[in-house]
Amino acid sequence: MRDSDATSRIHGIVPPIVTPFAADGRLEIDLLRRDLDVLIQAGVHGVAVCGSTGEGHALAPDEAHAVTRAAVAHVAGAVPIVAGVIADSTRAAVERGKLVADLGVAALQVTPVHYLFRPSEDATLTFFGELTEQTGADVLIYNVIPWSYLSPDLLARVIREIPGVVGVKQSAEDMKALADLLLILGDGGLVMSAVDALLYPSFALGAHGGIAAILSAAPGLCVELWGAVRAGAHDKARRLHELLLPIWNAILDDNLPANVKTAMRMQGRDGGLPRAPMHVTTAAQESRIHAALDRAGLLS
Repeated sequence: MRDSDATSRIHGIVPPIVTPFAADGRLEIDLLRRDLDVLIQAGVHGVAVCGSTGEGHALAPDEAHAVTRAAVAHVAGAVPIVAGVIADSTRAAVERGKLVADLGVAALQVTPVHYLFRPSEDATLTFFGELTEQTGADVLIYNVIPWSYLSPDLLARVIREIPGVVGVKQSAEDMKALADLLLILGDGGLVMSAVDALLYPSFALGAHGGIAAILSAAPGLCVELWGAVRAGAHDKARRLHELLLPIWNAILDDNLPANVKTAMRMQGRDGGLPRAPMHVTTAAQESRIHAALDRAGLLS
């Protein structure tokens, strides 16, 4: 890992913002700008674009460039922007990374190559090495793909051996993997939690922040949670956890981005529609989301 201001700039609550689409699939950049304003007013510490919650897998390279450029321009340095790169070859990842690396992003959030064929550990190391070298950008590994999941030992190896890899967004529900990673790395790299159900213990264990869908669904509560843990107010943090967990349980499904947009809409924020073939929130899902938001006091 090389010295980088990304390790100090990226911290705290960094919502992965949704990408708003119109009914015909077009980008709705004005809606994106409006939600950036809401998130900044809520006190978030950064924003991630074009990740899983932002349906980055469904964006063409020029669309990902447009979303990233608009976000960077609109926040105008108020918070750092992390730009998602989801690709299945070194060449494609480098091309996508180069498109946004010079826009003023704090780092790229990059998934390991994952379509069916899992690369070897050495090939994974080479992938991230070529990516950082050719883009010149700092990189957070987005460790989210179940069949291409990187172990804590491999993650630590990549961070230690590849200049420019500054840390990890650790996803899934394996708190032991998160805890092991924090223990192995020490102060040697960023660990951002995407264990949405367990942000409270993630922060208590020492995660540097979170980049997780729940942050976009309930940003204010998540900012409060981060502040409570930092202040050592664990009774308050546990109460906030107990409000956030039902929201996560209600939105977690195969159409998670659509459900995040539904939770936003119920709170007066327009996140647009999901991009086909992702289906919109069902009536049963709507009922669960509404109940969870109401219990958390977010529907006033």
